Amino acid sequence: MGLFPVNRDPSPKRLSLGPLEAEILEILWDCDGATARQILDHILEDPDRELTQPSVMTVLNRLVEKGWLLREKRGRHYWWRPALSRDRARALQACEHLDRFLALGNADAVAACVDRFDAASLDKIEALAAKLREARQRREGDRPNT
Repeated sequence: MGLFPVNRDPSPKRLSLGPLEAEILEILWDCDGATARQILDHILEDPDRELTQPSVMTVLNRLVEKGWLLREKRGRHYWWRPALSRDRARALQACEHLDRFLALGNADAVAACVDRFDAASLDKIEALAAKLREARQRREGDRPNT
């Protein structure tokens, strides 16, 4: 049995995921790895789903290429598992969404969202703003005086 490569701080090459890619990742996080057949069987538990094993294999290989999955040959089959934890993946995706949101560069666009937020969401935004201020102060404190 081969060993998975060790990567202390993995980051996928491409963060974007299609619906089936995201579903397969969720399955693999839940069961800590599986064969393509096991993944397909899990998806087909829903009687309204139609999917073939070659389709699953295509998605699995695409997820490897994107950097989301690792694969290991076990006998005649491959064993697939996520290259990073669910929490790390969510953090990376949140950063990507935030980058795209900030790329708008328009305070009015951000302000337009405020009316849609409940008190808990506004509290989270204020806590995030406080953490950003702390990070900025630390970063500025680390700069040498010129």
